[in-house]
Amino acid sequence: MSENVVHLHKHTNPPAEPAAVDTAPTVLTVVPDAPPARPVPLWVRSGRAVKTAITHERTRTAGRAVVRHGLYTFNGGRIAARRAWDGRTGSRYERMIRAAEAAGNLEAAEEWEERLQRFRAARHHRRMDLLHSPVDAAKGVAVGAGMSVGVLVALGVVLAISTGQAADVVTPLSATIDFIALLIRIVQVVWGPAVTIGPFLALLALWSVGRKQHAAPQWALPANVRSGEGEPITPSIVVKALRDLGVPALARAIKEMGDAGASMLGPITIAGCGVEVDVTLPSGVSTNEVQSKRRKLAENLTRHEHEVFITIPQAARTVRLWIADSGALDEPIGPSPLVTDETMTADYKKGKAPWGQDLRGDAAALSLYQRHLLITGLSNQGKTVALRSLALWLALDRSVEFLIGDLKGVGDWAMFDGLATTLIQGPTDEHVIQVTEMVESAVDEMNRRIQAPPGTTFPALIVLVDEAQMAFMCPAKDEDKRPYGGSKANSRYFMAVRKIHNQGRAVNVLMWQGTQDPTNENLPKLVREGAHTRASLALGTESQARMALGDKAVDGGAAPNLLRPGLDRGTLVVASDGITIPAGQSSITVRTHYIDDDAATAITDRAKALRDGVTTLHAIDRGEERDPLADIAAVIGDAPRVRTKDVLARLATRNPSAYGEWSFIDLERVLDDAGAEPYKSDGVMVVSRDRVARALANRDTEGSASAE
Repeated sequence: MSENVVHLHKHTNPPAEPAAVDTAPTVLTVVPDAPPARPVPLWVRSGRAVKTAITHERTRTAGRAVVRHGLYTFNGGRIAARRAWDGRTGSRYERMIRAAEAAGNLEAAEEWEERLQRFRAARHHRRMDLLHSPVDAAKGVAVGAGMSVGVLVALGVVLAISTGQAADVVTPLSATIDFIALLIRIVQVVWGPAVTIGPFLALLALWSVGRKQHAAPQWALPANVRSGEGEPITPSIVVKALRDLGVPALARAIKEMGDAGASMLGPITIAGCGVEVDVTLPSGVSTNEVQSKRRKLAENLTRHEHEVFITIPQAARTVRLWIADSGALDEPIGPSPLVTDETMTADYKKGKAPWGQDLRGDAAALSLYQRHLLITGLSNQGKTVALRSLALWLALDRSVEFLIGDLKGVGDWAMFDGLATTLIQGPTDEHVIQVTEMVESAVDEMNRRIQAPPGTTFPALIVLVDEAQMAFMCPAKDEDKRPYGGSKANSRYFMAVRKIHNQGRAVNVLMWQGTQDPTNENLPKLVREGAHTRASLALGTESQARMALGDKAVDGGAAPNLLRPGLDRGTLVVASDGITIPAGQSSITVRTHYIDDDAATAITDRAKALRDGVTTLHAIDRGEERDPLADIAAVIGDAPRVRTKDVLARLATRNPSAYGEWSFIDLERVLDDAGAEPYKSDGVMVVSRDRVARALANRDTEGSASAE
């Protein structure tokens, strides 16, 4: 049986009885009406309104303005009083003497003491003069008044004789008396308003003094002043920033110093787009306590964190602060000399690559002579451009040979086609295999050079691998189950790089690598520590910075992990003996020049013009039947003639298994059999392109005739 439920509300009549009769019983339930909303008390609404009014931005701005202008006037009075006190006493000289003594500058202290003695002598002379000045003043007034009356009477006599009127004798004297009476009346009229307005003018003058000195708390100052943009760095600002750093021992020591901390500071010198100062910390304060508070120190100096660099010089308990001008590091540096100077050439042995500018604004140049190179950093921070700019400079030395593997494969190194002996571009495992075999061919060339007679010199061979983490992380294995990637003793790429690191420097076979996000997996320890020049762009953590640059550089203040990704693109922290680093520091920060693809292409075109022509290999041949004469023609390319040792090196790079063990005798045998014998040109043995081409043509013609 179903039920009909009818809900009745209090204070309402039940519904009318239905016309039709329903057999189901009806159950009546009573639902009370919802209670009416209670009104918000007046005091609550008033409190909310007051709170809204107090927290409103206009109210807060007005409050800051009242406090600011009030303190301008009060502190302006303090400043004026101190200036007056300094002017009347020798306190200014005493402060300068204490500061000079604290800085150890005894000559300056003696000079200020001499000035103080002269000031005191002059002040004593003035005070002694004041003892006699009232009597002298009275005598002077009496004499002056007598002389003035006499002059006026004499003028009256002359006037009376001229007019014939005896009364004119006193006319000048009476006119003078009337004029004095007029002045007295003017003073009487003006005195009242002057007494009323004078205090307001004095307060206005004090307010102006306080306003010029920004004599108010930071929170009360206007936004443009509170930001500290362009505020110069002074000794007092540096000491105050150190005092407020939150290091209790440092704050106590500064308060106890008689010179208010001035003895801690060395000279503040202009250094490029900023200033530099050495701070000798008091006993009980370590340098790492200051280094760990870089952000707070920067904010105390009204700078951003990236505008303050803290390094450790040679002196004990000393930190060196470099403080940039506000916004200076966000301004781009000028173009590279490689772009602006089309006559520039390179010298691998004696020259230095123009890489960029240091924080002082001085040119930062890097020597590449017999130094393996490693550049790391997060993706899209300018790693390839920084690495490529070094290769572009070195390409202007016609003796340098390049083997390039670009495992990104987007064309960043395409301009080296026709300049590099080998150029492999691509991100796949097959490209990693090709790059590995390219590096192994460089190992074979290195071994050949090592076995040469003592005293033999060799041109530079640069083995460059960009995005090297792809090679270390490659899972592919060869037919003998040896992995190409990894960091084990049977890893082919790892072992080839290690061999070049161990022995390549002595015979000018150098390994350059660029890699992202250094970790133990994609950049093994033995490989990163084998580089003589280590540079890093922005990184994520301090542990990555230690992997990139080493513990010594990071402990000395190097902090690529504090660079701003994206904003500091192209800024490198470099640890190398190939670049000039300030004494006592273990690294230097360099803002590299940006060379775009078009400018890079123009530079490589100049480099190609210095050479006889280079045939670039885009793959390493392996495993197939070889035609030595055809391979010789291929490695010669368009050059009219190539030195025999260069032909041997290019053949070894083209196919290490076939030509890696070749000597001059093997090359001469093939050329003699073909009728393209090498000959001497300018005192060196060379291979002629025309002779090899003629031998190939004759061989093909003879082969066709035999077939017929």
